[in-house]
Formats: sequence, C-alpha cells, structure tokens
Amino acid sequence: MTTEQTHTAGRRYQFSGLVVAAVMFCMSLTPSLLPRSWLIQGLISGLLAAVGYGLGTLTVWLGKQLTGRTPPRPGPIAWRVLAGVATVGCVIFIYLGARWQTQIHRLVGLDPPPRIGYLLVLPVAVVTLVALIGLARLLRRAAQRLAALLSRWIPAAAARAAAGLAVALLLLGILNGVVLRAAFTSADASFRTLNGETHADLAAPADPVRSGGPGSLVTWDSLGNQGRRFIGGGPGIAELEAFGGPGARPPVRVYIGIDAAGSSRERAALAVEELERTRGFDRAVLCLITTTGTGWVNEQAVDPLEFMYHGDSALVATQYSYLPSPISFLVDKERARDAGRDLFDAVYAVWSRLPTTGRPKLLVFGESLGSFGAEAAFSGPADVRNRTDGMLLIGPPNRNQLWTDFLTDRDPASPAVLPVYQQGETVRFAADPADLTRPAGAWGTPRVVYLQYPSDPITWWSPRLMVSRPDWLTEPRGADVLSTVRWYPFVTFWQVSADMAFANNVPAGHGHNFGATPAAAWAQIAPPLGWNAERTATLTRLLSRTDR
Repeated sequence: MTTEQTHTAGRRYQFSGLVVAAVMFCMSLTPSLLPRSWLIQGLISGLLAAVGYGLGTLTVWLGKQLTGRTPPRPGPIAWRVLAGVATVGCVIFIYLGARWQTQIHRLVGLDPPPRIGYLLVLPVAVVTLVALIGLARLLRRAAQRLAALLSRWIPAAAARAAAGLAVALLLLGILNGVVLRAAFTSADASFRTLNGETHADLAAPADPVRSGGPGSLVTWDSLGNQGRRFIGGGPGIAELEAFGGPGARPPVRVYIGIDAAGSSRERAALAVEELERTRGFDRAVLCLITTTGTGWVNEQAVDPLEFMYHGDSALVATQYSYLPSPISFLVDKERARDAGRDLFDAVYAVWSRLPTTGRPKLLVFGESLGSFGAEAAFSGPADVRNRTDGMLLIGPPNRNQLWTDFLTDRDPASPAVLPVYQQGETVRFAADPADLTRPAGAWGTPRVVYLQYPSDPITWWSPRLMVSRPDWLTEPRGADVLSTVRWYPFVTFWQVSADMAFANNVPAGHGHNFGATPAAAWAQIAPPLGWNAERTATLTRLLSRTDR
C-alpha cells in the first residue's frame, strides 16, 4: 500500500472501525445451528462487519468525548499491518467457514456444496458493508446539516443533539410508519389472497363428519386455504383398515376458518357446535389444535391419532391468522394466545359436563406458534393434569411461558436442550423417541411432551442472544449441533436469526422439521388399549413415507 493509498483509505474509513469490522467478519464465519449458502453467509458477514465498524468508530468517539483528547491518526505502517493481518485472518476464516459448513451439512444429512463457492462470501460481504456504511454516512450528513441550521438559534451542542435525535426519529418513523407498514400491508394482501386459494385436487367433502361438508355450519369457502387442506387430508377408511384391520370409522375433522366469524370466541363457539353436530364428543379421543400463523396443521403430527384409534377420533382447530408464523408472531401473537385459550375453554365447558366414563380423552396439540397459543389455556402443569388427558407441543418458540418456566426450574444438572422437570413426573422433553422413557422414574398421567431439537433456531432464538450467553451454549452441544458452536455478542443473534429462515429446509430430525416423530410421542401420551412399541414403529414408518 502506497502512502497516497494509505491517506486515501484513512480519509474514507475509520481505522478503529475497520479493525472491529474485520474481527466481526471473521467471527461471522463461525458455525451456528444450521447450514447456510455462501450468499446468506455473505449477507450476514457484511451486516456484522458493518455493526463492527459502527462499534469501532463509536468507541473512539466516546473516548474523545470523555477524555477531550483526539486519538493519534494511524500512520502508513499501522494501515499496512491492518491490511496484512485482516487479509490473513479473512482467508483463514473463509477456509474454516467452508469446512464448518461442510460439517454442518453432513451432520443434518445434506450433501455439502463445493467449498470453492464459499470464496464468494467475501465480495458479497464487502458490497453489503460498503452499502450500509454509505447509508449511515448519508444519515450523518443529514444530521450535520440540520445541526448547522439549528445552531443559528440554539447552542451548537444542543443543536447537534437535537439534529441527531430528529434524524433518528425520522428514520424510525419511516421504517415503522412507511417501510414496515407497506411491507405488512403487502404481506397481508398477498397472504389474504393465498388464503382464498384452493389446491387443485381438493373439493368439498361428501362426509358429514367434516366441516364444509353436508350439514356443516360453516361453508367450504370459509375454511381458508389451510383449513381446506386439513379437512381434505388425513387417512381414509381404506388406509385406516389397511393399517388396523376392518371396522374403521370415518374420523371427525372440524375446522373453523378466520372468515367464519368475527372473533376468536365466536369461532370457538362455532367449533363446539360443529363438534356437537358431528358427534365428536362421542369419539374415543378428542384433540384440540392451535394452528400455526397461516392456519396450517401438520398432518404428520395429528394423523397418528386417527390411525391409533382406528378413526374413532375427533380433531378440531380454529384459524386466527393467515400470515406466516414469523410475521404472525409480530402482529398476531395475542390472537394465537386467544385462539388457544378460547378453543380450549369452549370445548372444556361441554366436555367437563359429560359422564366421566363416556367422554373422550381430551388432548391438546400445538406446533411452533401454535404451541405458544396452546399453552395459553393453562397456568401450569397442575392445571394441565386437572383439565386434560395429555398434551403434545412441538418446536416451542423461546417466548412460550410454560416452556420457559419449565426450562428455568429444570432439575439440577439437566441440560437446557433436553431438560428434566420435576423428575419427569408430568412433563418430558424429547429430541428422539428414546428420550420419552427418560428419566427412568414413574411417568404419571396425564402426560405432557415437548418435542424440540438442539438445532432448531425457532426454539433457541431470543433477543437476549445479542448480549447474553444462553444456557444451551454453556453446556455440551446437542447431538445435531457442532461442538465448535460458540456464543459471541451480536454475532450469534444474527446467525440464529438467519437460521430461522431455513429451519424447515432440512431433513426430518433436525431444525424445525419433526417428521413422523410425533407418532412416538402420542403413543406415550395417549395409547389406546393394546397398543405396543411394534405398532408405534409400524405407524412411524408409514407416516414417514412420502408417497402416502
């Protein structure tokens, strides 16, 4: 680097900012929970390098304000040292990053991409870094010009503070009032349209024990896209009898779409009326489902009950949103809570008055954001024991209240990724069916099961990752997480945030893809008379088939 180049770089970028940016770039290449492409890695690396640049320049500025001294300007030698060390460091970490990504791909059962493609991480990161620094400088210039204008009437220091605050508030206002509102409006319109679409191979059912069919209190059109999929899915009589022999009954499936009524309580009341119409309260088992944000119900998670009980079952769900769970969590989180609580309370009010010897087993199910809503009906494990016959919650988000309480109060020495709560007396956590039999102590009834994987970013993401090391990164890593995964301030938060976008795009048994594992959980929670481990294994294999 020539002297002229050194001075030019010094005028363009802050030395301290580039030092921290280089460190953050290298740290961004360390492994997290799930595999990433070079493009996503480049964007994350550029974002974190920009954060590092900001932290570096802010630190020097604060030091100047506190001490009143201007730090010495780095000379050409310092710039050359930085260039050399940063180059070597980036090359080493790009190589290590490519190797870590290969290991993560193999750990979750995916073929790793060619390592040579990982070289593209650097140019993507540089472009992202330069763009973000440029945006920050535009905002700074705007604040400086506003401060110069204000300084005509107020002291310079106050003018700078007021200008900085005004630009910050303006930016937040634009982001929140224009960008985010436009994004949410666009998303709402798009997913509202999608909610009205119907898959080509689906038609209104001819069976009266399904919502939208003959005699139903709700129309086929009102079920929404995911409701129609749920009602049109599941095993038929032929499939049930192929698995369990003759004598199967047509399963009851009730679904109340968001357009069927104006409020959560009204939809819950409609669900109860549909259950009464279809005689769902006369079945052997009744499962209450809180859907995900779009209204989706995971068939692999609820079909097991219909197979296990030979169709003598009733499944009921209500829709509270048509937005994907990440967006719904931001804008519809309380609706999920209301949906879970209102549905349970409405059904329980009828179920609890039935003769104890003739009423169905009352089960509760929720996945992802649905588990957040399903928990809302209960104050704790004693409440679950008193009012249900079992509960299965899959892939719980970090904000689930009961899940958080169980994790916080877990038995000493049990890990966060697979906690033991009160010696497993009521609540058990599992990443593998074998975990359901641990601990060896007695497992009473009713039973609560949380299925969660160590590599599931939906479960482990939290804003606290920004500045606080979580328990799951202070203990030995889970079975499908690299032992080299570490916590770094700011870095881990953005890594896991990126992992969330691809949580379902991995093979079953990893991330947020639970495959047919729920069959084993239901077999422990509410097995029918005569059920055994062999039947569980057979059902799991059946549900794992992609051509079902």
